[in-house]
Amino acid sequence: MNAPTTADVSVVIVNYNAGPLLVDCVRSVLESSLRAIVVDNDSTDDSLLECERVFDGNPSFLAIRNGRNAGFAVACNVGLRACTTGYVLFLNPDCRLEQGAVEALLDVFAQQRDVGMAGGLLLNEDGSEQGGGRRAVPTPWRSLVRMTGLSRFSSRWPKLFFDFYLHKQPLPVTPIDVEAISGACMLVNRSVLADVGIWDEGYFLHCEDLDWCMRFRQQGWRIMFVPTARVMHAQGACSRNRRVFVEWHKHRGMMRFYRKFFRHQYPGFLMWLVALGVWSRFGVLALVLFLRGLRRAPDEP
Repeated sequence: MNAPTTADVSVVIVNYNAGPLLVDCVRSVLESSLRAIVVDNDSTDDSLLECERVFDGNPSFLAIRNGRNAGFAVACNVGLRACTTGYVLFLNPDCRLEQGAVEALLDVFAQQRDVGMAGGLLLNEDGSEQGGGRRAVPTPWRSLVRMTGLSRFSSRWPKLFFDFYLHKQPLPVTPIDVEAISGACMLVNRSVLADVGIWDEGYFLHCEDLDWCMRFRQQGWRIMFVPTARVMHAQGACSRNRRVFVEWHKHRGMMRFYRKFFRHQYPGFLMWLVALGVWSRFGVLALVLFLRGLRRAPDEP
């Protein structure tokens, strides 16, 4: 089997009002000698128009308009169907690839045939590692541990109070197996999708990446975290002005994820408690965001 190269990779970028970040993202993709496919979920800003203006005539740039905000998973599948390459990198529009990032991701596929998915090191603007790039699956128990702060006891009882985010652990030097990576930067081998299937379009926003990671591993495909594949990620920049909307779909996605993969492991009353905890958390967050909005609003005359 020949080692994959950047010519074997297409990049799918789902856009919704990413502003100038979209141009920066696409530029980093094209400078990495990759094909960029932007799937726009009916943005109301000028992000896609500006992108088309900047990259007009570039044969490696393609824009697809959905005509409606169909959700992240639906848009990812639209982009996936437009790809003809053997590998597809799903990249958030608030990300920028650093030089050599995709080559580092491709290396793990060349070295080990049972790898189905690989993700890079997500970095904040200050260069620190961002949470989510490498993580364990957030089971209902692990999520409860994190929400209640019990994870602070993980040093004493690591198996019981394990926090599913791994970025606080020492950064590995070489690629490692993980249970899950972030959909912000996710390179997949298209040939394995015959086993795994496409993105679950029952999710609108959030948790669809965890769902895919679960299904990859269920079918025996490994997921790798590659620390040398560096990606700058302005996390939250695209959702800053619609926080309650995002939190609603995030918590809705969490419930779909739990019901789909864990309802047979947890008795009914425990799943009821999980649901109560999830929606109580959303209620508190929504109230906090609402009150913050009131404080920021200008005083009425």
